[in-house]
Amino acid sequence: MPEGKIIKALSGFYYVLSGDETIQCRGRGVFRKQKVTPLVGDEVTFQAENDKEGYVLGIEDRKNSLVRPPIANVDQAILVFSAVEPTFSTTLLDRFLVLVESHDIEPIICITKLDLLLEEQKKELDVFVSDYREMGYEVLLTSTLDENSVQMLLPYLKDKVTVVAGQSGVGKSSLLNVLDPSLSLKTDDISTSLGRGKHTTRHVELLSIGGGFVADTPGFSSLEFTELEAEELPYCFPEMVRVSEGCKFRGCLHVKEPKCAVKEAVENGEIPSYRYDHYLSFLDEIKQRKPRY
Repeated sequence: MPEGKIIKALSGFYYVLSGDETIQCRGRGVFRKQKVTPLVGDEVTFQAENDKEGYVLGIEDRKNSLVRPPIANVDQAILVFSAVEPTFSTTLLDRFLVLVESHDIEPIICITKLDLLLEEQKKELDVFVSDYREMGYEVLLTSTLDENSVQMLLPYLKDKVTVVAGQSGVGKSSLLNVLDPSLSLKTDDISTSLGRGKHTTRHVELLSIGGGFVADTPGFSSLEFTELEAEELPYCFPEMVRVSEGCKFRGCLHVKEPKCAVKEAVENGEIPSYRYDHYLSFLDEIKQRKPRY
């Protein structure tokens, strides 16, 4: 039985890459009965008479999957944030980081539009860059005017399935166009009335770039913590994980518990206070969430 990877899903068809060939397939009716939907990124078995008439027969176990965007078996996420236009936001970045960490996806922070920064803004951004690197995150600084800065992304893509995600208008498609000009992905200017970009990507597709696959996706249309439990949230903050062994209580949520090593680290300046504030805000959001039935 031939095997392959779904690299695009569109209008009920699944495009399966097997070797050097892409075969257009439909899903078997049994998937509907089992309420299983094949996803871009799935490793599948299929049968095909030719490259236009195939059927996906089976889906291998997934190591992870996302709902929005619908994609499976993601190795890493390049989180694209602009330095300005729209303004760099640690709150939004931390929300993305938590969502990615909670799915066991390796995050890489990529900050774009450095060429638009004023000197004072650059100093402020440098502090945040230093903080996130100290926490253990990979942070890349880029500008589409400096092709070499964008090419730094290429080694990270090899042999990986990568999701490129971030706020609309930060230049995700522009980055991919610099990495591979043959893509000619559509880009739009920022809508001045809304202060955010117009959506330019409509479906999920894996693009072959840098010896790996990059998902050009519509981005995370939901940034809510619908699947994350309060007890899991501390594990999405690596700098907290490192010091939490010093907490008196096992399963410490780092809020009101006595002898909490995380709170001590915040007071001592080892953990940035804004990260802890975001943690408390996210924790409260999860606790206030209506229970699922």
